[in-house]
Amino acid sequence: MSGMLRVAVDLMGADHSPIILAEGAFAAAYEHPDLEIALIATLEAAEGITIPEDLSAKVRFIFASQVIGMDEQPLMSVRRKPDASLVVGMKLLGSGEVDAFVTPGNTGAALAAATLHVGCLPPITRPAIAIILPHHQGRFLLLDVGANVDCKPEHFLQFALMGSAYAEAVMGIPNPRVALLNIGEESIKGTSVAKEAFALLQSAPLNFVGNVEGRYLLEGAADVVVTDGFVGNILLKAAEGIGLFIWREIKELMLTNWQTKLAGLLLRPYLKALGKRLDWREYGGAPLLGIKGVCIITHGASDNKAIAKAIAVARENVLVNAVEKVAQKLQTIVPAGAK
Repeated sequence: MSGMLRVAVDLMGADHSPIILAEGAFAAAYEHPDLEIALIATLEAAEGITIPEDLSAKVRFIFASQVIGMDEQPLMSVRRKPDASLVVGMKLLGSGEVDAFVTPGNTGAALAAATLHVGCLPPITRPAIAIILPHHQGRFLLLDVGANVDCKPEHFLQFALMGSAYAEAVMGIPNPRVALLNIGEESIKGTSVAKEAFALLQSAPLNFVGNVEGRYLLEGAADVVVTDGFVGNILLKAAEGIGLFIWREIKELMLTNWQTKLAGLLLRPYLKALGKRLDWREYGGAPLLGIKGVCIITHGASDNKAIAKAIAVARENVLVNAVEKVAQKLQTIVPAGAK
């Protein structure tokens, strides 16, 4: 692509204040000179934010009069609040006024707004949230992590095809290995839905390596791991909690006595690298795959660092034409399996 990349950022509806999130947007604008950023906020929230003078040509406000809370019913809130910041952002994305949209808001509402105002790539019926996670040898893509609690076998096929295309286009993994998260490696394991999904994936144009148990995810057993949003979300949040627990235990151990403090000083560069690898904020946001635009869903607890990383993820998705490459992969679905 040439020219400036336009990214809209939703500053409302997250745990942290709009001021904190705006700081992340400013950091991203400084780091990436090719970005133009539209901050979506209420007038009241915007009054407390000052855009740095040297960013005034690159960063602007778009005002919204409503906000969708985390506790609101997704579809109903999107319809009742057409001027909510999240909905305004999706409308900008759907109309082509921005190249990407980043939101830390209500995930269900984001999915509903994306379906209504951006639209799904054919033959997708259930967009999925995909997150890049670290494993022992590198990284893998996990989807869905929250958009779809209940899934049919054909949805797993759609997730796998989207995930495979994304892993190749964005993560640079040729012919990515795709696995189905299950309670055992054998094809007969799991629920009836899992067994049917296994059969569909086995016959699809994918590098399908079979079922994978949760214990092997961090060993690099697969490049793309497919599950439903219920299991995926629990797995993701458990991983975040384990990462925080391990990091806290290491830091406390390093302060036990003078020997461990000395060891901590000697290991400081390595511990810092480990902490960065365990920090969920380093991985930015999760793309909502299957819609006709680049939308990055970020954690509701995102701070300025997480928002800056999420904007960088959005930028990368636009630059590599991730949506177009996912769309091309989806055309390989056998019609009978796509419905």
